[in-house]
Amino acid sequence: MLKRLIYSLLAVLALLLGTALLLDRWISWRTAPYVYENIEELPASQVGVVLGTSKYVRTGVINQYYRFRIQGALNLYNSGKINYLLLSGDNALLSYNEPITMRKDFMKAGVPASDIVLDYAGFRTLDSIIRTRKVFDTNGFTIITQRFHCERALFIAMHSGIKAQCYAVPSPKNMFMVRAREVVARLGALTDLYILKREPRFLGPMVPIPTPYSLEGDEQEYPAISPEQLFELEELNNTPQVPHARAAASVTLSK
Repeated sequence: MLKRLIYSLLAVLALLLGTALLLDRWISWRTAPYVYENIEELPASQVGVVLGTSKYVRTGVINQYYRFRIQGALNLYNSGKINYLLLSGDNALLSYNEPITMRKDFMKAGVPASDIVLDYAGFRTLDSIIRTRKVFDTNGFTIITQRFHCERALFIAMHSGIKAQCYAVPSPKNMFMVRAREVVARLGALTDLYILKREPRFLGPMVPIPTPYSLEGDEQEYPAISPEQLFELEELNNTPQVPHARAAASVTLSK
């Protein structure tokens, strides 16, 4: 009886694993025509969306995923394949700000501030992709990240009726664990899109790219949500007066 139960559990686990791998391959197959690894073959677009990640790993060494994304975006910008860089990433902590970190590195590399736009609310890939369309009024943009991430980002775009393509930058070696986590991430994305039907955590008024704006240090009137507003909304979200506070903050919280 115990052996039969164990075999049944193993069979269920094998079925679940097989299904997960099949869905993973399906997403790769669906998005393959829109992933480019050769700059010369990549169609030009106005905006390149750089998906954020941490600059350093826990040991203090620079994150190779970050380095390849920055260099890939610079290659596209310098070759005229994109005109603007939309830097989308996490800004959940005062000490951790992916868009600002990326902006500093791009400006050091010679990209003018006028061609850099920050999206402080790119908490997840889904947020980054949908906000690019709904907040920054951009369609037909180029995503810049590693290939496995390209495929998930493009699948989200396709499901949401957003036109996009992706420039796949190199991936570091020995990325087995990262790729294994990507299988789980894709299951999460499918759940968000087909079951939970999630929208970005934050939305705001539409701010098309390009648009006139000014920069003072690291403070930016553009885009729709500033780092200060994000922290304020996080605090208000834990109080009973959230609906009133939302209106006062002049942004929309997605459900």
